[in-house]
Amino acid sequence: MGRLDGKRAIVTGAGRGIGKAIAAKLLAEGARLIVCDAVPERMDETAVDLAGLGEIHALAGDITNDAFCQRLVTTAVERLGGLDVLANNAGVATVESFLEISRHNWDRTLAVNLTASFRLGQLAARQMVTQGSGGAIVNMASTNGHAGERGLVAYNVSKAGIILLTKTMAIELAEHNIRVNCVSPGWIWTDLAAEGGLDPEFIAAYLEKIPLRRYGKPEEVANLFAFLASDEASFISGDSVVIDGGQLSEE
Repeated sequence: MGRLDGKRAIVTGAGRGIGKAIAAKLLAEGARLIVCDAVPERMDETAVDLAGLGEIHALAGDITNDAFCQRLVTTAVERLGGLDVLANNAGVATVESFLEISRHNWDRTLAVNLTASFRLGQLAARQMVTQGSGGAIVNMASTNGHAGERGLVAYNVSKAGIILLTKTMAIELAEHNIRVNCVSPGWIWTDLAAEGGLDPEFIAAYLEKIPLRRYGKPEEVANLFAFLASDEASFISGDSVVIDGGQLSEE
């Protein structure tokens, strides 16, 4: 038996990287899924790759669009019979200095990382309240929401916002037995990071900041999402769980 047997879940940003790992883990733990990504080709690939793990339905669309967010929840009700878990994973980041970042990139980053998590979280919570059986929402924050990093002002602000959004949701939804937490990863090595062509010297220097002296894996973040979504975490709500190899623990 899996820790999420029978749970009906939505995972955003599931086309690759951490989101795809979260989808795979939830399926392996017995959940039935609606997954989405902004790129149709990635979504099709995810659906094929993960089909052997369990029931999965894939949608492509923009989570900054309210109608698409509503479609995700409606599809969960129609295809799965309801909604028990939301994994708000989708996000973007643009590396620009504070003095140079454009208004467009600022607005887009907050729209995807923060506002979409609010809107989809609100719609998912309304469905859970209607069902009357509680649920779990897990948002994607970051160590950048706990401490700033140069060149990532919009990303930093969006992730700090996720942490306070999570706490507020947890307070207001507790009476409906809906738990809300967020996960704050440090440096996780994904296919996106690999494609970035980072300088080996930069990687070596960055690893010196991490007490465990390695980067994290998408599967490790996915394990945390699955735990927080499960009944094993039944008394955890309003928390931001850091998974960074100890990086924030050292000045």
